[in-house]
Amino acid sequence: MPRKLGRASAHRRADLRAMVTYLLESGRIQTTVTRAKEVAPIAEKMVTLGKKNTLASRRRALAYITKEDVVKKLFDEVAPKYADRNGGYTRIMRIGPRRGDAAEMAILELVDDK
Repeated sequence: MPRKLGRASAHRRADLRAMVTYLLESGRIQTTVTRAKEVAPIAEKMVTLGKKNTLASRRRALAYITKEDVVKKLFDEVAPKYADRNGGYTRIMRIGPRRGDAAEMAILELVDDK
């Protein structure tokens, strides 16, 4: 069962879309562990779409990712980097509790493929 993250379903979907977009744009985001665990599989699916590089996969990515230039970056730079890697494109690193509410924080980043 998916995590609700204390949001209504439309708000939750918008949050996840924004986080996936920002992750693909910058390469890493800092968020709570729970949110990172929700975003990681979606980001993995977007990279997999980028590896297919068909018109249909580009349109599916454009339907989810909120910025067109991020989709272009996904298909031109990010996905080719993982051409010979079968999954595991993201990494979650825990960084301890957040000051204020002590929520467990993490860095979600795209793995550097060598």
